[in-house]
Amino acid sequence: MKHYHFFFPLLSPGWVAHFLGNEYYQTEEAYFYALADFCQGDYEAVVEAGFVLQIDDPALVTRFGMANPPMSIEAYRKHVEMRIAATNYALRHIPEDRIRYHTCWGSWHTPHTTDLPFRHVIDLMLTVKAQAYSVEAADVRHQLDWQLWEDVKLPEGKIYIPGVVAHKTTTIEPPELVADRIVTYARIMGRENVIAGTDCGYGNRVYPDIGWAKMRSVAEGAALASHQLWPRGS
Repeated sequence: MKHYHFFFPLLSPGWVAHFLGNEYYQTEEAYFYALADFCQGDYEAVVEAGFVLQIDDPALVTRFGMANPPMSIEAYRKHVEMRIAATNYALRHIPEDRIRYHTCWGSWHTPHTTDLPFRHVIDLMLTVKAQAYSVEAADVRHQLDWQLWEDVKLPEGKIYIPGVVAHKTTTIEPPELVADRIVTYARIMGRENVIAGTDCGYGNRVYPDIGWAKMRSVAEGAALASHQLWPRGS
């Protein structure tokens, strides 16, 4: 399996809509497809420049808690399906292996007790046109989400990028914990199909020295995990 190392993140149409309200289009669907048309050129330019495109889409899960009036799970899933269809429309000319997709539950410092459980959208996420999926998994509210993958199979040819260090806390995860998290996913999905990631970016969330310390833990933890997953001679 070919892994690309250099990626360039851009917002999904759904997350662009988080910052730009609709004051023109008569339906949400028309609005999201207009945003998809707007984003399409930038997406294709990233790939033409030789980068892997990362679609940043916290909206997959975070918009559930922001809906006013509140939405039922069933209604929210239908809303997600429409947003994903618009995203895939914007990606239609880009090869799947040049796309990775990221979602998370936000960086705001709150109890996060109202986070949408991942189980409600895990199947929908896998319909996004992308080879790799980057998902928040180190935060304590989502640390057990790996259990979902015992029942939901990662499709053939896909890559999973679980967060192995959190972005909402200044605590530095020890390399041994990072390694344990990597190995947990690798044993379920296959060691070739997992890349260690971060829950989200660190910019304006932790001090730079803390961010670098977390990244050192990722590197050291990945080395420990590799020794476990690829024993000498295997």
